[in-house]
Amino acid sequence: MGKRWLKWLPCAAMAWILAAVAAVTAFADGALIPVGETVGIQIEMEGVLVAGLTDVQTAAGPASPAEDAGLKTGDMILAVDGRAVETAAELMAAVECGGGAPVAVTVRRDSGTRCITVTPAREAGGGLRLGLWLRDGVAGIGTVTYIDPATGAFGALGHGVNDVDTGVLLPVADGDVCRATIVDVKRGLSGAPGELAGSFDPGDVIGCISTNTTCGIFGTITGSLGALRPAMPVGGAEDVRKGPATILACVAGSKVEEYDVEIARTGMASGSGRDLSVHVTDPDLLAKTGGIVQGMSGSPILQNGKLIGAVTHVCVIAFMPTGDYCFMGIFG
Repeated sequence: MGKRWLKWLPCAAMAWILAAVAAVTAFADGALIPVGETVGIQIEMEGVLVAGLTDVQTAAGPASPAEDAGLKTGDMILAVDGRAVETAAELMAAVECGGGAPVAVTVRRDSGTRCITVTPAREAGGGLRLGLWLRDGVAGIGTVTYIDPATGAFGALGHGVNDVDTGVLLPVADGDVCRATIVDVKRGLSGAPGELAGSFDPGDVIGCISTNTTCGIFGTITGSLGALRPAMPVGGAEDVRKGPATILACVAGSKVEEYDVEIARTGMASGSGRDLSVHVTDPDLLAKTGGIVQGMSGSPILQNGKLIGAVTHVCVIAFMPTGDYCFMGIFG
């Protein structure tokens, strides 16, 4: 397969303040390898997501079979007439197989499942349609935060992968991480976030994704990344201090660099013990990106010889000339 040329995942919203990765204290020796390398991310979902509702243009005029039956944007379709569906193509084939008869659609909504009967409409061109916009996977780039040297387990992004249209946290049926290269940078400006653009070969798989949570994506690295630093202790909220720190990030090609930042607010000060904010002070990074940009989510933060957190979201401040503030979550 050819390379995919992609900007950062569209689900990278900028309004949340979340923990970067969960329960790192569960690792026996409390030491992890900080990474900062950009990877390609491919996620296949458990079922097919209803990204939107639409009319079917029939010979008699527009019809809305899905909406009339009670399907909603954000529903996850798991089966049609009792047969599991994992892709939009499988769902459409199951509808066509019914020949126009009502179909029983099993959906997951909120925390439960339900069965909804929908009668397909035949569009003017002859095909049977339910009147749905569907999504069965997502791809993009992101940054690996850490690897456990004992098991190869990794955490990345620092926030969940959500559907861009519905905001639904995407459930993972299968997922891969691939080697990637940053090919362009859109610098952050006052009032507007910048972003990284990268390419990756979907066949160059170096790991698998097992879970997608509000704290990030997690899985196992099975191939090789670039030059890795030694494992270091994991710091808790009590270890974080206002003042100088560094982040590891890749903003050109595939090389990871260490950049200076300043911790401006700690989670201890906010009372949460988990969130904090920094701004970029490194002149080289400011020249390249203007500060923190989309695609750097997951970049590990280091202070006093410890891994203390990860970049999660850029905070756009209209009156800041460089827009170089970000929110992060602290381990522990």
